[in-house]
Amino acid sequence: MKLKIAIQKSGRLSEDSLRLLKECGIDINNGLNKLKTEAFNFPLEIYFLRDDDIPQYIEDGVADIGIVGENVLLEKNKQVKSVDKLGFGKCRLSLAIPKDKYYKSVRDLNGLRIATSYSNILSKFLKQNKVKAEIHEISGSVEIAPSIGLADAICDLVSSGSTLLSNGLKEVEVILKSESVLIANKKLSKEKTELLNKLLFRIKALRSAKNNKYILLNAPNNKLDAICKILPGMKSPTILPLADKGWSSVHSVVEENQFWDIIEKLKANGAQGILVVPIEKMIL
Repeated sequence: MKLKIAIQKSGRLSEDSLRLLKECGIDINNGLNKLKTEAFNFPLEIYFLRDDDIPQYIEDGVADIGIVGENVLLEKNKQVKSVDKLGFGKCRLSLAIPKDKYYKSVRDLNGLRIATSYSNILSKFLKQNKVKAEIHEISGSVEIAPSIGLADAICDLVSSGSTLLSNGLKEVEVILKSESVLIANKKLSKEKTELLNKLLFRIKALRSAKNNKYILLNAPNNKLDAICKILPGMKSPTILPLADKGWSSVHSVVEENQFWDIIEKLKANGAQGILVVPIEKMIL
């Protein structure tokens, strides 16, 4: 039995989705323009599909799981379950208007024509904010709609904002913050659920590794108590005596978002020779 996963055949999430599987130790030969392949060392079939089609394939059971952006998941509104956020493909779905137009609040959208590929999400947003606007649903090149007279505003995905600027637009409202998610059919068999859990175990080990750093340092023994309080690690730091009398080597794991603050505190408490090593996998 194999678990069937659908990923983008091209686009924002395609390369990152393949990279994730390979970092999980799954050996894939996707070849050139292949729409289906199998892993050599994990019971996994990979389908390369249009991102907009993936939720439907999952709902219908053609594929068991898939990787899509939250924006696609919410727009398509299919009967699938979101299993895990994957951390890549981050962007936002935003409203933008010509940069020379006045904008103070969402009420300024009343009466405007808004071009978008995300009519369902936009419609819900407008309804929640009691705004009456005309939605023009188009696919692709949404950002040129105002300049060709098709619309007064757009609702589209934004990453850096450079595309908006190059088309004379400014971002005025963020409707949704999106990233890649792993979705699954709601009726997976027990056997396929077990395979999914094995894959999730690997993904979470990767995430833990990326969110942490392994550090090694030398510290005077009379400062070890203070340093251990700074460095709790996963349980407690590892301490090994050095050849130099009165000194020890301390090993620990530090969360990425606390890293620089902790380094400063370590140095203030006499730590020397601090080495920082990336972690490839981390099993908790």
